[in-house]
Amino acid sequence: MGRAGAHLRTARICSKAIRFCHDRRGVAAVEFAFIVPVLLVMYFLTMEASQAIETSKKVSRIGSMVADLVTQQQTITPAELDGIMQIGNSTLQPYNRSTPEIIITAIEVTNETTPRVLVAWSRKMVGGAFSADAAKNSVTTVAPMLNVRGTFLIRVESNLAYQPIITWSADSEKRLGFSSAFNSISMGETYFLRPRRSPTITCDTC
Repeated sequence: MGRAGAHLRTARICSKAIRFCHDRRGVAAVEFAFIVPVLLVMYFLTMEASQAIETSKKVSRIGSMVADLVTQQQTITPAELDGIMQIGNSTLQPYNRSTPEIIITAIEVTNETTPRVLVAWSRKMVGGAFSADAAKNSVTTVAPMLNVRGTFLIRVESNLAYQPIITWSADSEKRLGFSSAFNSISMGETYFLRPRRSPTITCDTC
């Protein structure tokens, strides 16, 4: 009886194992559990990529818009430059996880045999605060095609440390373990334009 009972128990176990292997009632739930995390990751990555691309376009738009507004002036003041940079900053909305850095530099290429590229005046916005940037008559650089004797240029640099939403929080704390790898993405653009209404644009108090 002991040996027969053992064989019977073994047969029952084998029968249950066979039935378990052929049972397909839980397959859909298991597949769902495996697939859902992958779908969620793909959804968030797609959403983040589209928002990053749109924000990058807006960063470029800041440079072109600020340069366009400045080059329409004949004279300008620091307060007016600050206001123009604030307008540029507002174009990033509704993105507001970080603030852009905007630098406006008036550049004069001297009318010398060997022309020098000098700063006429400069103003910047960093972290929402406004201040002067490069010193007057300091040496700067432009692309060779723009290095033309006796010309005046306005250069606008717009930069943003883009913070992906999957790593950002309102209290600046790290979230989800992604911060070390995707803390920020550098975006930037530089525009050069010439004055439209006068040969130069003066800023006496810059």
